[in-house]
Amino acid sequence: MKLLVAVDGSEESRQALAYATDIADATDGSIVVVHAVDPSAYDQGGTEPVATPADADRRLILESVEDAEARGLDLLDDAAAFARELGWDVETELLYGDPVTAVTDYAEAESVDTVYVGHRGRSERTDRMFGSVAKALVERASVPVTVVR
Repeated sequence: MKLLVAVDGSEESRQALAYATDIADATDGSIVVVHAVDPSAYDQGGTEPVATPADADRRLILESVEDAEARGLDLLDDAAAFARELGWDVETELLYGDPVTAVTDYAEAESVDTVYVGHRGRSERTDRMFGSVAKALVERASVPVTVVR
């Protein structure tokens, strides 16, 4: 069984990885840990006034693609180190594009059996304004998705 764990550096994604190692132990599976960098989000900004919370959010996280890649690789290294502490060697993969699309496309292309993702449990209002990657993964994935909180 091939398991995919999507990480974003949060404690919840760390918990998802720990849970996936338990499942991989029970199923003699393998684990690939992924993080998605979305270059399109880093090309936005501009001089127009902020019109929506999503506009403000994009401007607050504005960074160069190189910085985002470096941060993503650091997150993957941290996840791999955590997995080693749990007795697991995992593959890691830095993906590019919208996290939901990148993760689900990768899962399909690599014949992943299931996806694990953490969920922060933000308020319903926050999810409506900014969306929930976990919820979107559940809706878009062609394989089972386990949301760990």
